[in-house]
Amino acid sequence: MKTILKLLFTAIPILLAPASVTAQDDFPRTASGKPDFNGNYDISSLTPFQRPTAYGDRLYLTEEEVQALRDREMGIRANDADPSDPERGAPEAGGNIGSYNDFWFDRGNDGFTIDGRYRTSILTYPENGRMPARTSEGQAKADAAPKFAWPERDGAWWLETGDQPYDGPENQTLGVRCIYTGAASIPIRPLVYNNLKTIVQTDEYMMIYIEWMHWARIIRIDDENHKSADLATFDGDSIGWWEGDTLVVETTNFLDQPYQPADRTVTERFTPISDGGLLYSFMVNDADYTDSYGGEFVWPKSDQVPYEYACHEGNYAMSATLMGARVREREHREAQGQGND
Repeated sequence: MKTILKLLFTAIPILLAPASVTAQDDFPRTASGKPDFNGNYDISSLTPFQRPTAYGDRLYLTEEEVQALRDREMGIRANDADPSDPERGAPEAGGNIGSYNDFWFDRGNDGFTIDGRYRTSILTYPENGRMPARTSEGQAKADAAPKFAWPERDGAWWLETGDQPYDGPENQTLGVRCIYTGAASIPIRPLVYNNLKTIVQTDEYMMIYIEWMHWARIIRIDDENHKSADLATFDGDSIGWWEGDTLVVETTNFLDQPYQPADRTVTERFTPISDGGLLYSFMVNDADYTDSYGGEFVWPKSDQVPYEYACHEGNYAMSATLMGARVREREHREAQGQGND
């Protein structure tokens, strides 16, 4: 049975182009009269997913705070865009070697607005705009899950603890293995790059192509029932129905994962707004958290097109990580006076 979760619909703040949350009479429609969402959307945004704690329960930014947000981002870009010194020496052992050059990032140029007001965060529930605490079971799962970067310890510490963080590719995160990125897929949120989404819509289906990991979500429209839980997937099983001009999508049957339990329901709403964009809202009920959480933000239409996410071509990080682990294991055994069989 369809479970409709109530979302907190409040005014959303795109900075340079205020939008109305109501459906527009001139919004493109399909032959059946439903809003036509077909197209590409660039959801990059400087608005953070979680609200900085200094804002408390405050939903909106002042003009001065908005300008500070822009200035901070432009300063970061200018600093990170500086060419590296070709004469620099090697970093100290264990030091931070940094990340990509700024060229590779795409965090957007502004936050988002609705009715001319700027948001402090994408999350609107809980009221403080912060993720709720994990349950004790959820925290235990998160602590035991594979990490993108394991804690730094001396030597091959896993030989002493019995952990297996570097035994093979299967011990790495789904993201490192170039399989799936949940934060980009459901509920959908802006990330540091690969923020294009492509919607292909018919009367019976809506496909959302996720640029990150070239993942395609398939939503069955007006299907009354979810598939069997035995057919669980990373992004769950999605069914949708129309409430006026809003497409409501409910997703269940997730594969049980360290950061995503099987007992999870995500309800999303896609509502047409001015300029062909969408208001995207979501609410998540997750057994690993002590409360539900939800939010909303604008999806502006874009003339950009996504390219293949060729993640494994030249993926030296995976081979380098595993080779580095073998080196540490050899050094550990040599220090212990052991062989390397």
